[in-house]
Amino acid sequence: MNPARQGRIGMALATAIIAAWTTLHLYAVFLFDWNAPWALPQAALLAVLLTWLSVGMYIVAHDAMHGSLWPARRAGGDLVGRLALLLYAGFSFGRIKPKHDLHHRHSGSAQDPDFAVAHASRPLRWYLQFLTTYFGWRELAVMALRVSAYLLLGASVWNILLFFAVPGIVSSLQLFYFGTFLPHRHIDGHGAAQFADHHRARSNEFGYLLSLLTCFHFGYHHEHHLRPGTPWWRLPGARSR
Repeated sequence: MNPARQGRIGMALATAIIAAWTTLHLYAVFLFDWNAPWALPQAALLAVLLTWLSVGMYIVAHDAMHGSLWPARRAGGDLVGRLALLLYAGFSFGRIKPKHDLHHRHSGSAQDPDFAVAHASRPLRWYLQFLTTYFGWRELAVMALRVSAYLLLGASVWNILLFFAVPGIVSSLQLFYFGTFLPHRHIDGHGAAQFADHHRARSNEFGYLLSLLTCFHFGYHHEHHLRPGTPWWRLPGARSR
């Protein structure tokens, strides 16, 4: 695809994801009325949508890391990626990108920061290692400042928990399970020999809609490793080839 056209589509989708997340986030945290009719179903729907859009925020940043968000203007794509990560969970683009580069260079090995050699078939232990790799004291401090600001601006603790903390945690589980564990896990103790090539990755067998809902097509992971410059919205096409 022409890089300029890819950039236009990628930036339009990124803008839509960031705008939708920001709008719902601000409404839910600061304006949601628990006394309104059907408040509980509305709250549940908001939490689900915010979780899915939080996954999308990371995927936007992920495309920026690979230069596929805005190929013709890499600096602009990086800026959007930085914004998406910061809004999502206070993450630093500059700290995560080198680790993600290592993941691609040493996928499924001891040098891969995303891979848990000792827990290659244990999702919970692997997730805990994954979480501590990316969420440290800096991120904790950023989030503490942000929550403090929300409280000072009048947000309730319950709104912050349900519409910010819960979507953040659940989306991290979603990204890990569908985008890291399932693609790179070891099955039945066979180790790296079970994979097709040195990328040590497999793709899920989900159809288009389920793939989009679970992880913005990030589950088509072998295709992603084969062609890291392919944006998320083109991965189903790469899968079909």
